Amino acid sequence: MSELQRIAEAKLPTPFAEFRVHVFVAQDGKEHVVISLGDLKTGDAPLVRVHSECLTGDALFSLRCDCGFQLDAALSAIAQAGLGAVLYLRQEGRGIGLGNKIRAYALQDQGSDTVDANHQLGFPADARDYDLAVQLLRELGLTRIRLMTNNPRKLDALIRDGIEVVERVPLESGRNPHNEAYLRAKADKLGHWLTLP
Repeated sequence: MSELQRIAEAKLPTPFAEFRVHVFVAQDGKEHVVISLGDLKTGDAPLVRVHSECLTGDALFSLRCDCGFQLDAALSAIAQAGLGAVLYLRQEGRGIGLGNKIRAYALQDQGSDTVDANHQLGFPADARDYDLAVQLLRELGLTRIRLMTNNPRKLDALIRDGIEVVERVPLESGRNPHNEAYLRAKADKLGHWLTLP
């Protein structure tokens, strides 16, 4: 039996395109979303973004990170390609939850970087799990994708679990004075592929 159950699907008109939105519930009760465009089973490798929930960046327009900018850029790229999907995973704060993420923000306000703040709270630098992304891709019938990411850990996790990534598509957007230190920590401490001055 699959660990995921599709519970709802509908049209999702957006400024980028008219997508389909699919909701899956996992065994732990969390609901995860796939936003798709086009027939994903055409045989072509669609553009895919595996995006972890970021309430502050995605919905509250925070400039502390690049998450909301990346989500917008991914939806725009998929709309232009006419084929693809965003897997929106409920893994707030790189897996530590919203409350702890805001606690980490407070530590960053005092001079810690994003990685050190997580460590000070007793968490790993990145607690996200990409097994769920692989399960969602399989539910969608996808084994070959073009992955929009700057994160080598995400790329390695998908490949390790049998997803053929035919192309890694960089996704850099939203750099501003409020997230420069954040992006630098992601590049220097987490190995993200970012073009920084």
